[in-house]
Amino acid sequence: MIQLDILAVGDLERDDDGKILKADSTSVLIRTPKHNIVVDPSTKYMRPSVKTSFKMIGVFVKDVDIVVLTHGHSDHLENLDMYPKAKVYIHEGSDETIPGAIVVKGEEFELCEGVKLVHTPGHCPEEMSVFVEADRRYVVAGDAIPLEDNFFKNVPPKLNTDPELAMQSIKKIRDYADVIVPGHGFPFMTEQ
Repeated sequence: MIQLDILAVGDLERDDDGKILKADSTSVLIRTPKHNIVVDPSTKYMRPSVKTSFKMIGVFVKDVDIVVLTHGHSDHLENLDMYPKAKVYIHEGSDETIPGAIVVKGEEFELCEGVKLVHTPGHCPEEMSVFVEADRRYVVAGDAIPLEDNFFKNVPPKLNTDPELAMQSIKKIRDYADVIVPGHGFPFMTEQ
C-alpha cells in the first residue's frame, strides 16, 4: 500500500501589492513498497520540521531514494542536500541546473507502480505534479496549484508564465484528484 505523509506544511505570504514576502513549499513523503520518495524538499527554514516529521513517521532521511522537484524554484528545493544519495527528477525546461538530476520529458512518466510524474505547466514551463494511486487519488501539485484558493476559485497561480496552460493543468489535476497537496498549504479534498 502506498502512503503519503506531509513532512512540512509550506506557506506563501504576500504584501498588499502581491509581492512575495515569504515562501516555503509543502514537502511530502510518498512511501511505496519499493521506494521512499520526497516531493519538494522545501526551504532551509522548514528543515527542522522535515527532520521532526521523519522521526515521528519512523523513516530515516538516508532511506529516501528518490526526490521529485515539481519545478526549479528555490523555495521547493533548498533542502535537496538532505538527500545526497537519492535520484533527483525534474521536468525539462527548468532554468535551474541540478547536477546529476534525471530530466523527465513528455506528458507522463511512471516513476513506479502507483506513482506518475505528470507535466502540468503554466506556473513555469517545467512544472510537473505527482499523481498517486493510494487509498484515494492524490496529486502533489507543486505550484500548478500553489494555494487551495487557486483550485476552488479556478484561477491560475498569481506567478505564471502562461495563464492558459496553467488553467489546463488545473483541469488535468481536477479530473484526477480526490485529494490535492498544494505547493503551499495543507492537503484538501476536491469535493467539499
